[in-house]
Amino acid sequence: MTPENPNAFSLRGVSRSFSHFRLADLSLDLPLGQIMGLVGPNGAGKSTTIRLLMGLLIPESGEIEMLGRRVSSDIADIKRDVAYVSDDMRLYGTATLGWHMKLIASIYAGWDAGYAAQLLHRFNLNAEQPVKGLSRGEHVKSLLLLALARRPRLLILDEPTSGLDPVARHELLTELMEIVRDESRSILFSSHNTLDVERICDQIAFIDRGRLVDTRDKESFLERWRRLQLDLPPGTSLPDLPDAIDVSLGERMASFATAGYGPDMEARLQAAGVRIHDVQRMSLEEIFVASVLHSRRGVAP
Repeated sequence: MTPENPNAFSLRGVSRSFSHFRLADLSLDLPLGQIMGLVGPNGAGKSTTIRLLMGLLIPESGEIEMLGRRVSSDIADIKRDVAYVSDDMRLYGTATLGWHMKLIASIYAGWDAGYAAQLLHRFNLNAEQPVKGLSRGEHVKSLLLLALARRPRLLILDEPTSGLDPVARHELLTELMEIVRDESRSILFSSHNTLDVERICDQIAFIDRGRLVDTRDKESFLERWRRLQLDLPPGTSLPDLPDAIDVSLGERMASFATAGYGPDMEARLQAAGVRIHDVQRMSLEEIFVASVLHSRRGVAP
């Protein structure tokens, strides 16, 4: 890793086509020591992006680096420092979790037996229990234990909280936040659950229909977006506002979302005789929906 490229990964103009889907010109960076939420609807391209990062797919164009090395030439070495957990991964049903732990320890020199024991206790798992007897939440926590105890520098998670109960989700997310206290470790967290992403992520990328809609740090997203409720006195109308999204007009009321709220917008509304009744912060889910719908109309927010 060079000082000029302090990223866990970088994608530059990456594209990949399939018969009914195309991931187009994706450029994305994850700084070291941070968690990125890759958010998108089902079929948006999240899993394709992850498979490209893991070297399971070859891009048609563009370049990919992980931990300062090119994926195209060094993927075998890179994977020693990268762990991957997906929603559809399965362990050997007749074997125990302890058997799996010994297997992974025999493959990866960085296996931390002490940390594995801590995770067993923290996740309330039994190493002697056969995998086929694990609940859905226990299975996911077992996968996470096997990944985390390797002490990877980059952890890639594809929909890890899908189907988990609230307690299991809380345990998993709490552990992920603990990991990045070590600023040399990073996490890519793919999900369509914006509540999970809003809770733990530093960076957020919205993806839809194979294209990057927007990406920035979480606080910037939350700070720049607002929903306005307006009073329209008789004889007034809503002025043309290029940054207005999801506009709803009534006889005397109007509302819209915007990523560009500020003094200039206030001045334009006041000059048109429109009264600002309320200005509300938006949740990440509301921001995501507004961003995607705006992007689908052909305009980037």
